[in-house]
Amino acid sequence: MSDKPQSVLITGGNGNLGRLVAEKLLARGQRVVKFDIPGTEPATVHANETVVSGDIRDLDLLQQILAQHRPANIYHLASLLSGSSEADLPTAWETNATASFNLLNLAHETGVGKFFFASTAASYGPVDLEPMPLDYPQWPENMYGATKVAVERMGVYFKQKHGLDFRCLRFPLVVSPFAPEGAVSAFPSQAFKAAFNGQSFRFPVAESTGISTLFLEDVIDSIVNYTAAEATRLSRHVYNLHAYYLTAGMVALEAAKRFPGFDYSFEPIAAVDHLISSWPDVVDDTDARRDWGWQPTFDFDQSAARICELLRAGAAGNE
Repeated sequence: MSDKPQSVLITGGNGNLGRLVAEKLLARGQRVVKFDIPGTEPATVHANETVVSGDIRDLDLLQQILAQHRPANIYHLASLLSGSSEADLPTAWETNATASFNLLNLAHETGVGKFFFASTAASYGPVDLEPMPLDYPQWPENMYGATKVAVERMGVYFKQKHGLDFRCLRFPLVVSPFAPEGAVSAFPSQAFKAAFNGQSFRFPVAESTGISTLFLEDVIDSIVNYTAAEATRLSRHVYNLHAYYLTAGMVALEAAKRFPGFDYSFEPIAAVDHLISSWPDVVDDTDARRDWGWQPTFDFDQSAARICELLRAGAAGNE
């Protein structure tokens, strides 16, 4: 019998979330297969890490990856983000929905143990109940959210019909120094980066517009801890998470406090402001706290301090 640890597959493995999840799992002694689009390959590769480049829509390639590496678990983080999805609806559906169905079906056919899927608060439409309960109806107003709902439902189907251990977390806005440009909810992260770089910033939402929020490192920890939890402890197919409520005005004031002279203004883009303001301000995450010990580490002040620390570290590393 081989002493090699079992492998896990991370789609979107070189991205904002994927590479950090990979680091956590590698530190725990697991072998990691990172799958992502060409051009995102890391400069260095860990001894227990394999990097595969390709298109998530390529079914033949997905079949080859699962046949070759036989991952025990899959972390499905790859998707076209909100702005890009709205700009190209057919590609968004093929990338976010059809490719996810193909991967779920392959996981079922090849005996994958656990299948984690990253969903979003964008899977809800306008919310008029605070804190928003976990069973609040999902009627998303953009393509990104619609594809996430579709995959959630497909995952639960494979769980109930075929026994696949499908697990899903819905994340709110995520504050991160690595936030992708294609996400309409990335304005807090982009504002901090602009302030750090001495650039002006125009918030695409009103000063009072706010949303439920998590810091990046809490997101990573939640993914790893949730997937490690015993199935018998889980009472839900999908869990919502929440750490704190954050408005654009709070971001502006904090960034200006930490970077005096920060030039900013609020110039709402109607569609973006409507979308963000319609999402929940506070989410009921008591089931996650009870079932598998979810507990955020970062409040907003700690998030601001950490993002500034990471921005400075990144700048020093590029010198």
